[in-house]
Amino acid sequence: MGMERAQRFVDALTRLEESGDLEGLVSLFSDDAQVSNVASPRVFSGQDGARQFWKEYKGTLGQVKSTFRNMIEAGDRVALEWETQGTARNGAAVAYEGVSIIEWDGDRISRFFAYFDPHALGQELSHGTAQRSEVPATTPA
Repeated sequence: MGMERAQRFVDALTRLEESGDLEGLVSLFSDDAQVSNVASPRVFSGQDGARQFWKEYKGTLGQVKSTFRNMIEAGDRVALEWETQGTARNGAAVAYEGVSIIEWDGDRISRFFAYFDPHALGQELSHGTAQRSEVPATTPA
């Protein structure tokens, strides 16, 4: 199976970030999926919850691009190490990094959870003041 599941998720997220295709990503989630991240006080449930979670993600940032440095797939679990760059709605540059853990049940995602520093992201979103990781002058393809 290789990295098939990891790549399916990455491809769907890329389509969301580039063209706003929300449903392509949502279709990967099961009807009873749990979706959240370290900054969220709640767990979003099912495809409707996944839709809301990813709509809020895309709505929080203007332009956004995630780059994946490391993808690990073992059985029904995927770990993705990433950096996301973009702009906040106020125009401030945003760059943050983290790890997402994805659990699959067959061909659907049953659990998604992202880990990152929510304080640093909050500073960048509201003020554009958090220290950023070094960002290359050009965005990788």
